[in-house]
Amino acid sequence: MELHNLTPAAGSVKTAKRVGRGAGSGLGGTSTRGHKGAKSRSGYSKKIGFEGGQMPMQRRLPKFGFKNINHVEYKAINLSTLQALAEAKKLEKIGLQELREAGFVNKSMLVKILGNGALTSRLTVEAHAFSKKAEEAITAAGGQIVKL
Repeated sequence: MELHNLTPAAGSVKTAKRVGRGAGSGLGGTSTRGHKGAKSRSGYSKKIGFEGGQMPMQRRLPKFGFKNINHVEYKAINLSTLQALAEAKKLEKIGLQELREAGFVNKSMLVKILGNGALTSRLTVEAHAFSKKAEEAITAAGGQIVKL
């Protein structure tokens, strides 16, 4: 075997379909595009959502709902989660950095602490918001609240 007699495996290379190269090729004339109509013309591109003249889906369905531009989305973290994290890592202060490292939140999330579960550890908790029940439970356990 040498460079001049190398060939690809049988059936692995197909010849390109050369359309519009005369009637003798079998692919001349309409060049596999059929007869007339927009699809046979050059420059044709179907509009997104076009349904052949039928009333398109986005116009058949009614508009509904509304997005409140002032809505603030919080990632909810329960007291039970804070207690488990404090016990596992022996923490006295839980802030955004500790929650990030534990994989509960990412950089862009706002955090709200909710009062589900029991808190026995004395913790200093940093978050963007707290529910009333969570605030009471943290202060009752001898901890502190830091709102960011």
